[in-house]
Amino acid sequence: MPGIGVTGHCKLADIAAVEAGVDAALAAIEARFPEEPLRILSSLAEGADRLVARRVLSRPGARLVAVLPLPRLDYMTDFESPQSREEFLALVGEAETVIEMPAANSRTEAYEQAGRYVVEHSDVLVAVWDGLPARGRGGTAEIVAWARGLGKPVCQVWPDVVDFSGLRRGT
Repeated sequence: MPGIGVTGHCKLADIAAVEAGVDAALAAIEARFPEEPLRILSSLAEGADRLVARRVLSRPGARLVAVLPLPRLDYMTDFESPQSREEFLALVGEAETVIEMPAANSRTEAYEQAGRYVVEHSDVLVAVWDGLPARGRGGTAEIVAWARGLGKPVCQVWPDVVDFSGLRRGT
């Protein structure tokens, strides 16, 4: 069962374009791993993490591994609304496995640790990312760089970008 990690921005402008790009990336991943259901590793943060998780879970036999950077109740304080917290809990309820990262020295370190875990336990990374340099420790650009440094295929999706050339090269 191929593991798909996800990293990406919390704020997404053109949801329909991102969903179409994610679906194209998932189709390419399914072509690379034919006849195997997908497994998504996601921290279930607002935005990209949840969008990709939902798109994967819409496929037959797909499974979810929730990789939480913080204990569940503490993590939920980072979500903007009661609806967001409800969506998070619903997705956690669908997970076959929930992994809480060990305590870290800071929230930033906790998010970085979860991102690295997702990369290390995935076969391919879907990055819903604008391609810009890192704006902070543990952010999307840093996690993409970590994945590429490990030789993991990266599928980049953004409203005007769908690049899964890394998947075709296998690097």
